Amino acid sequence: MDKNTILAIVLSVLVITIGMTIQTTFFAPAPVEQAAQQQVVQQPNAATTTLEPAQYSQIPSNIAWNSNLPGSLVSVGNQGSSAPFTFSTEYFIVEFNPNGASVSSFKLKKHLDNGQPVELLFKSPQSNDAFLLYAGKDKTNPIDANFRYQISGNKVIFTQEFALLSEDGKSAGDPFTITKTYTFGNEDYLFQIDVATKNSVNKAVPLSFENAAYTLAFEPQIGPSFASLDNNYNYRRFYIKEDGSSKKNQVKLSNGAYTTTKPLSWVALVGKYFSLIAIPDATNYTVSLMEDSDAGLPLESSIFLTRPSIKSASQTDTFRFYAGPQLKGDMIIYNDASLNSFGVANLQLEQALDSSSWLGWLETILKTILNLLYKVIPNYGVGIIILTFLLKLVLYPISKKGMESTAKMASLSPKMAEIKEKYPDNPTKQNEEMAALYKKEKINPMGGCLPMLLQFPILIAFYGLLNKHFELRGAMFIPGWIPDLSMPDTVFTFGFNLPFLGNQLHLLPIIYTVSMIYSMKITQNASTSGSQQGMMKFMTYGMPLMFFFVLYNAPSGLILYWSVMNALSIFQQLYTNKKKSREAAEKKSASVQQFPGPKGKKRT
Repeated sequence: MDKNTILAIVLSVLVITIGMTIQTTFFAPAPVEQAAQQQVVQQPNAATTTLEPAQYSQIPSNIAWNSNLPGSLVSVGNQGSSAPFTFSTEYFIVEFNPNGASVSSFKLKKHLDNGQPVELLFKSPQSNDAFLLYAGKDKTNPIDANFRYQISGNKVIFTQEFALLSEDGKSAGDPFTITKTYTFGNEDYLFQIDVATKNSVNKAVPLSFENAAYTLAFEPQIGPSFASLDNNYNYRRFYIKEDGSSKKNQVKLSNGAYTTTKPLSWVALVGKYFSLIAIPDATNYTVSLMEDSDAGLPLESSIFLTRPSIKSASQTDTFRFYAGPQLKGDMIIYNDASLNSFGVANLQLEQALDSSSWLGWLETILKTILNLLYKVIPNYGVGIIILTFLLKLVLYPISKKGMESTAKMASLSPKMAEIKEKYPDNPTKQNEEMAALYKKEKINPMGGCLPMLLQFPILIAFYGLLNKHFELRGAMFIPGWIPDLSMPDTVFTFGFNLPFLGNQLHLLPIIYTVSMIYSMKITQNASTSGSQQGMMKFMTYGMPLMFFFVLYNAPSGLILYWSVMNALSIFQQLYTNKKKSREAAEKKSASVQQFPGPKGKKRT
């Protein structure tokens, strides 16, 4: 039985490791082509009144970078205020920057980090703002000219006039207007950006560089902030959904970049709890995805939408963005036009949710039960403990059968040792005699392993649930120790990094490892003997230590579940061991020969 127990343990390691690996995918894209000659103008902070009509004139020499290069884009209209300003909706707190008509902060009111609205735009002081425009295919020099702006209801409208430098580098061509309008819904995590271009004369807008007009970018990264990503407990992933396709595809980046000209329904940048999904209109945009770690952040993940050349004197392009939680209820409303402010339908944004595929149905059942328990006792930590008890109760007949089978196998150890001594040089005969012994005693040698294998689907589903259940984010269990069940429990932070562990001390993984070692030891005592002890000792200490390093940075809700499950298994094994010892003692007592003593009394 000892070998079978080892087999079950090895299988558990493999299944859990594979389950974790399935959820980890590494990206990798083809290099993105960049337009090297397009120079974008940086505007001075001129202090003129906003919303006045443009006054076209000779372009001052200090307006453009590298004004000796023909084709550079310059602004020619009046300048507005350059000070950032805040715009709030029912769901968002957005800080706009008139320089580039961009977004410098994007917070979600209904989701908190340390009691404050969570920041969905993760950037460094050196990073570009989000939703900047670039000329043509360029992705290096944003159009950060100062735009005039006005606020009208749920719209924030930015306007500025531009022109191209002529070959002499001094005079401008025909000016054209760029109007960038942000529109927000009443109760939506969806918002809309309209980019309108209009020429001052009746001919095509001269915004054309290598057959591309402009690029709209989301950069540098979606929040919340992070120090590192492990692609399992914290990650950023790209997904695309092609037009006409019923499924999403995870993007594989190559050298940190990926480009496609296929028509897309949407492209998503997905984190563990939040996502940014870009939904372009029917124009055939070139979509470029990029990752970079050299700009002051642990990782930048950016989406670029490049528009082909504009053939008319005026054009309006519409981009919609979902910026919100990874929650199905907030996403499926965009499948029904009557349920959202923008009247859009069949977007299928819920496909951007990460799931455990074949065990998703089991995760849903466990999630439903956990949420019901939370309604009774509003503490997810307590709910996890109660749900663990319920699962143990449901699995009790299976685990009981496994432990009983283990105990029966242990009782055969002396007879198995006799067979090995009788046929020391004949392994074939040993196997035949042991098979006959199993048949005589009506024991299945795999009886202790199969029940454990049957529990693995629940184990993996619970892992998937507790690793990404949105409601666990920020959920308090024990103040001062486990303030967030979606994060590791940090009890101390060192001033230096420990090998493989980092600079934080987590207590729950230590408790889990100790409980696992003790559980293995009492199982070993119940079922092993002799030469088998050496291998079992290796498994007793080796596997728990491996799990310690694998799970050290796991969410505390997940480690809490496994620790409680270990504790329950320990009590069950101790009870089984005690019961087996009592039964063995009674059997031994009943087998003692009795004989009559003096005066008819029986003596043992």
